[in-house]
Amino acid sequence: MSEADRPLPCRWDGEHLVPLRSFAKAADQVFVIGEVYPMVVREEASSASRRHYHALINEAWKNLPEDAMQRYPTPEHLRKWALIKVGYRQERTHVCASKAEALRLQSFVKPMDDYAVVLVQGAVITIYTARSQKGRSMDRETFQASKTAVLAILSELIGVELETLNRQAENA
Repeated sequence: MSEADRPLPCRWDGEHLVPLRSFAKAADQVFVIGEVYPMVVREEASSASRRHYHALINEAWKNLPEDAMQRYPTPEHLRKWALIKVGYRQERTHVCASKAEALRLQSFVKPMDDYAVVLVQGAVITIYTARSQKGRSMDRETFQASKTAVLAILSELIGVELETLNRQAENA
């Protein structure tokens, strides 16, 4: 991520948007005096929403069928798989010379990221990794959409309605 892509914390003083003192040097590197820059207010998801989300993931993980526990050894494995499944992911594809080469590459790549989904189809290997849901990576609206999609797929996976999962998490 370049300096220009990083959030630049500023304080509104009633008349000006002023970078926080510790970010003044970064602002000098990115901005040109006299230029006009579009600004977008980006709100992060609340801590309460994040806690609720992780509580529901933990509850879904505790209610996985026995055979699924090996596939998802931790709630984090389950969350990242669900993010990938519902489309909040990065995808990289590599065409190998042969299926054998693709399988060798798969065995090399998989240990690099325990959470990645690595698929081989013929001589093509595709690596899926979950998008980060950290506040800097996902604004509130995108986080909420990903949260809704993930919880829907997890409810379906464990065979309960989302409302039931909510109640179980509240009682836990």
